[in-house]
Amino acid sequence: MKSSIAVMADEDTVTGFMLGGIKEGYPVKDMEKAGEILEDLVKKDFSVIITTEKIGDKFRDTIDKLTSERALPMIIEIPDKTGSIERESDPMRELIRRVIGVEMVK
Repeated sequence: MKSSIAVMADEDTVTGFMLGGIKEGYPVKDMEKAGEILEDLVKKDFSVIITTEKIGDKFRDTIDKLTSERALPMIIEIPDKTGSIERESDPMRELIRRVIGVEMVK
């Protein structure tokens, strides 16, 4: 497994991360293709895949299936330029709980 990071998000978010030094950026222009891009990134053995909350919500079943089978890649969802989405559960908290097995913050 490569120790590398990929960003799959809207063009502005991908550009920002690439300016910050991330080398692998995959802009999503069509939400239908985002699922295919996500599965391809998992097959390429990235350690961390950063995506936006909107993409994460759209492909929740796919993400849950891909992350339940193994610890890596970690798929991290961040807010996009429009801001954070109100949710019942926090995906970051769930990721931490799943990876280390403990509830860190209540």
